[in-house]
Amino acid sequence: MEFISQFLPIVVYVLLIALIIVGIILGIKIIITIDKVTRLVDDVNEKFQKISPLLNTVGMISDKMSDIVGTVFNAIQNVFMRLFLSNRKKEESEDNE
Repeated sequence: MEFISQFLPIVVYVLLIALIIVGIILGIKIIITIDKVTRLVDDVNEKFQKISPLLNTVGMISDKMSDIVGTVFNAIQNVFMRLFLSNRKKEESEDNE
């Protein structure tokens, strides 16, 4: 019994020291990984800032094109609606006579 009471604290201390060492190593690896991720995010952000004007230009062109296509489509739709309505009105007037 006396052996266990002397041996157990030694084992606990050794395990605690190993746990502290593992924690320190993991902490250092996490710091290194976070540093790499930060550099990567900064690099991506810098590259995005370089192409941002191009993306803005493409966005503006896309908006203008959709406005133009919408206007043309509405004009064509109005022409067809007038044609069909005028034909329908003619048919109705002929049917009434």
